[in-house]
Amino acid sequence: MTTETTTTVSPVELTSYELYVDGSWIPSHSGQTYDTTNPFDGTPWARVPEGDDVDVDRAVAAATAAQEGEWGSFTGFERATLMRRLATILERDAGELAQLETRDNGKLIRETSAQTKALAQWLNYFAGIADKLEGEVIPSDRSNFLIYTRHEPVGVVAAIVPWNSPLSLLMWKLAPLWAAGCTVVVKPSGYTPVTALELAKRVHEAGFPAGVFNVLTSSGSSVGKALVAHHGVKQVAFTGSPEVGVKIAQSAAEHFARSLLELGGKSAQIVFADADLDEAVNGLIAGIFAASGQTCVAGSRLIVHRSIYDELLKRLAARVRTIKLGDPLAPETEMGPLANQAQLATVSGFVDRAVSDGASVLVGGKSDPERGGLFYQPTILTDVTPEMEVAQLEIFGPVLSTMVFDDEAEAIRMANATVFGLAAGVWTTDIRKGHRVAHAVRAGNVWVNSYRVVAPNVPFGGSGASGWGRESGIDSVKEYTVTKAIWIELSGETRDPFRLG
Repeated sequence: MTTETTTTVSPVELTSYELYVDGSWIPSHSGQTYDTTNPFDGTPWARVPEGDDVDVDRAVAAATAAQEGEWGSFTGFERATLMRRLATILERDAGELAQLETRDNGKLIRETSAQTKALAQWLNYFAGIADKLEGEVIPSDRSNFLIYTRHEPVGVVAAIVPWNSPLSLLMWKLAPLWAAGCTVVVKPSGYTPVTALELAKRVHEAGFPAGVFNVLTSSGSSVGKALVAHHGVKQVAFTGSPEVGVKIAQSAAEHFARSLLELGGKSAQIVFADADLDEAVNGLIAGIFAASGQTCVAGSRLIVHRSIYDELLKRLAARVRTIKLGDPLAPETEMGPLANQAQLATVSGFVDRAVSDGASVLVGGKSDPERGGLFYQPTILTDVTPEMEVAQLEIFGPVLSTMVFDDEAEAIRMANATVFGLAAGVWTTDIRKGHRVAHAVRAGNVWVNSYRVVAPNVPFGGSGASGWGRESGIDSVKEYTVTKAIWIELSGETRDPFRLG
């Protein structure tokens, strides 16, 4: 991302923000700012600070002090009380936050509204775990020892969040790490910095101790790099591309910080001959054209049984041609713009190269001629083979690649013919087949006769190039803890100091 420093007065009045560090609003050390733009019309609408390395030091120091001070002394019951208080505030402000999210990243208001309403659900679920984070008593092979474990917070977490679902993906990290007792420094995407700062206002209102939640903004990658490399950071939670994820894991490992990585996917939707085709069409639309395809679980590879391929594509193409593109704030809009110019160029490049490689465009295949700007047509590609780039790499746009199979084993092989392992969809009326294929497909999340459904109590994550670790679910809290074993000698007898055990 190119860093653009704003020093002149904008032609319209912009909403201005400061960094949130140690419970206070402060200007960036550099004193510089940049403007964030609305993807729908390209107009600047907010001005945010351009953070630097000094700001990173400030934020990590604040998070460390909170970890070692007031927040670190809180019981799980006390943390849960604050989390529930914040949940109530977010319920109150869900509509406003949805508007801000749509303005920042161009996602449909119908989707951002659902996402902001769910924030309280995530907080309340994990608040219910904060006071139940139990260790266990381990039976000893020696009668003179009592042995038990504790799950203790790993410490300061750096949360680096992408632009496609900024608030949701931030909450997927915040709720479990707070339940575990950690503090956090957040680096939102330079494209979508506003809602993290708006969340800071609500965290402050809820009464969280200073330093528990800190937000640093910048238009480039320097702040994120400095944060990951900071020796005060004990864990990095990152959602983004595999290429950046590898660099983050390497940088964090240099100072023995842990990393939790959710790195996207190239997910398959398998449609068998016995599937309900109308349901499958609806699920395929949800999988790749919702959120303009800018979602890590995008069902971007359609693998269809040969006997129904023509009929399914006929029904699918007819529906795709009716998708309403337009203002993401309008309730009737079904697909908004892409989030930024770089993503538009990426999507266009993939489609152009796919055609050069032998794929055919059934629907779409270019920027929308009526709206221009960042709008790209919903696109279906045919004549795609599994080894093509378009079938192997994540596009992060509204582009569906279609392929055919002849039997169950071939469908599974095709679904697994990628370095990713995040999600998959299976469409069949044979429940036994649904279970078999769901077990065989290499993916962390498999939906049978549905697609793109999440919940706070269900683990989410992948393997391979889709990363490691899990967000959501009970065990996600332990992703932010270290387990300590404690041995209590009961007899008081002296033992041989030169013998182990």
